[in-house]
Amino acid sequence: MARFDSMGSEFADMASLGSAEALFELGLMYATGRNGEPDVVTAHKWFNIAAFRGCEAAKSRREELAAEMSRDQIAAAQRAAREWLTTH
Repeated sequence: MARFDSMGSEFADMASLGSAEALFELGLMYATGRNGEPDVVTAHKWFNIAAFRGCEAAKSRREELAAEMSRDQIAAAQRAAREWLTTH
């Protein structure tokens, strides 16, 4: 997770835009491990938020990812998504 955070405001700017497409792209970055190791919990979080904002592709990608995750990982991702939504 720190690999993206350490890249500075670029990723924060993407998230702050709040567009479903930008949030979906964040999910893809974390799911594929672009610039580092994959982080399925954070990827699920961004796919969940993008799906909430109406991105159909995020819904299917979130479901695919969830099939590979434990219940604890899914719960952590859902908590993180709720926390993000309450502050943005």
